[in-house]
Amino acid sequence: MDKRSVIGVDLGGTNVRAGAFHEDGSPAGEKFSNPSHGQEGEETIVKSISDTILQAIAAAKTPPEAVGMAIPGFIDDEAGVVRWAPNLGDTVDGVFVNWVNMPMRERLAKTIGLPVFMGNDANLAALGEYRFGSGKNKANCLVLLTMGTGIGSGIVMRPQAVFGKAKGPLMLLGGNKGGAELGHMIIQHGGLDCHAGTYGSIEAYAQRDSIINRAVHRLTRGRPSIIRDMVGGELGAITPLTLAQAAEKGDELAIEVWAEVGMYMGVAIGNAINIFAPDIVAIGGQIAKVGEFLLGPARKTARNVAIPALFADATILVAEQIADSGMLGGAALALESTS
Repeated sequence: MDKRSVIGVDLGGTNVRAGAFHEDGSPAGEKFSNPSHGQEGEETIVKSISDTILQAIAAAKTPPEAVGMAIPGFIDDEAGVVRWAPNLGDTVDGVFVNWVNMPMRERLAKTIGLPVFMGNDANLAALGEYRFGSGKNKANCLVLLTMGTGIGSGIVMRPQAVFGKAKGPLMLLGGNKGGAELGHMIIQHGGLDCHAGTYGSIEAYAQRDSIINRAVHRLTRGRPSIIRDMVGGELGAITPLTLAQAAEKGDELAIEVWAEVGMYMGVAIGNAINIFAPDIVAIGGQIAKVGEFLLGPARKTARNVAIPALFADATILVAEQIADSGMLGGAALALESTS
């Protein structure tokens, strides 16, 4: 008998990716990626999404049963509406106007012909990591923190982790379905600002640009480092990958930057351990691939923040699913929603 398959979709402001997946997370067909035209208006964006999904459906080894979409922003799956998306919308008179209350499911239903389920990209990345990654589909509680342009997060639990009748896995959404935003946890009241307009959140201290700025600040103060040669003296060309490669070569400055960022991440991780008592804390996003240069300092700080008995049961690691986390999260949502 053929295995079930569903379509997982990762929608971003730059690209939309889609592929068919089996119940175990293995590919059930070719994966496709196309420009999402995220600032060119609803009609253009929806057409790009539809075309990409139809490509994935046509390439699936077995007929897909449903579509699951990971979308950045405040997503209301029950209503089929994107309540707010920060990087999807239209440019009007030179000013970008992002989506508010966009009826995504209704728009896609005209061309897809399959049930469509939607969720916040970070929440679904957590669901995908729970089902297909380090959660092994059996963790008591998994907390995912994704490091990138911002800090995303998601929390998934077994029914045994809550009191009352439930079936799982249970993905935390919050009262208005826009919660689980651990990236905006305040770790230093009145500290650095972030794009959300708050001061002192973990996002302000550990997102991509903050990491780069820490290195640039040290370099402009005359600190010796191989980083300067790696980018040909163009400090604006420094990326987290540059810093990861420099750390692997033993560069003191790069190692110091990662230790500092890891310390701040450790505060957030320790707080998350105190609140959710997870057995798995997974760090996702491409930045997490720096590994122990970040996680070592993070664990040390988390140990001093978390309640010892809770910290003892928590494993802090790099997420197993990074490259296809959005698509796998969408696939996990589709599978859970149709099972």
